[in-house]
Amino acid sequence: MAASSTASAVFPAEWAPHAATWFTWPTNVDTWTNVMDPVRRRLAEAMKVIAEGEMVFVNVSSEEEAKEVHAYTDHHKNVITLDLPSNDSWCRDHGTTFLLKGTELRAVTWHYNAWGGKYPPFDLDEEMGSRMAAKLGIRAVQSPITLEGGALESNGEGILLTTASCVLNPNRNPTLSKSQAEEELIRQLGTPHIAWLEGDLEGDDTDGHIDNLARFVNTSTVLLPRSLATKANLLALEDVGSRAGKVIQVDFLPEAASHSYQGDLLPCSHMNFLIANSCVILPAYGGPSDQEASEILASYFPDKTIYALDCKDVIRGLGAIHCLTQQVPMFEGFKGLSNEI
Repeated sequence: MAASSTASAVFPAEWAPHAATWFTWPTNVDTWTNVMDPVRRRLAEAMKVIAEGEMVFVNVSSEEEAKEVHAYTDHHKNVITLDLPSNDSWCRDHGTTFLLKGTELRAVTWHYNAWGGKYPPFDLDEEMGSRMAAKLGIRAVQSPITLEGGALESNGEGILLTTASCVLNPNRNPTLSKSQAEEELIRQLGTPHIAWLEGDLEGDDTDGHIDNLARFVNTSTVLLPRSLATKANLLALEDVGSRAGKVIQVDFLPEAASHSYQGDLLPCSHMNFLIANSCVILPAYGGPSDQEASEILASYFPDKTIYALDCKDVIRGLGAIHCLTQQVPMFEGFKGLSNEI
């Protein structure tokens, strides 16, 4: 494995204070055939809600896109457009993973191949992580392994959840062993306790990203869909908690309403929520589960607005709001960024 690392930095929990949340503006018509404008408007809707509590950075490829972002977000002063062209919009996956070393910002970027080479070209997205870090004046450490941000879930206190179906998949890391993967994840993320969970969401094309399967809502509570409360997963969570000196509690979010496109089931999941400074954005798909999921999240985040974002068009791209965002933890000296384009 490569020698460079983010040693002594830690991977904060998503509920830790943010400096900003980062998006990449949708431009790939193959991802959202016939629904591009509705998807852009839904993302702009989320941006406006998030921007009430933090800055929102949006990667764009042209002046036309920048004008559209600002128009769709009602020229919100906290929405900032940056000149960072992309192949696609999945900022969680092609963006850098931001860390903290004390109060200083650090970053690690992973090799990116569009979920195992499924959606070429991805040359611009492969470079996106390092370019995002550079916008904030830091140099991202390049890990030698290939994975995406959606494969990583941290409690901010040394526990990491992930899946072997993604990290150890031959379409990403054909020669990587589990022990090598753990060594690299611990070295880069400061998470000495790793739980490997199992499961997949029907219709998902990521090979089992954890952000559709299991999410921390505090340092010792994990939300799961009931379908993943398997003996193996519950034992893995019990074991990682024991190693970290915690008792991990498990709670559940309901299954989301199902939707299909051209006969294929879409990966609708309430698990793909985003925790921001002043709100939690919940992917909503219609039906009673939207309200039930909102109430459960409100019980864990009573000081945040739970905003149900209609994702029936967004999910046509096979991901939702968490997949489309990447948080930047608050760090010493943060002064924001200005519109570049």
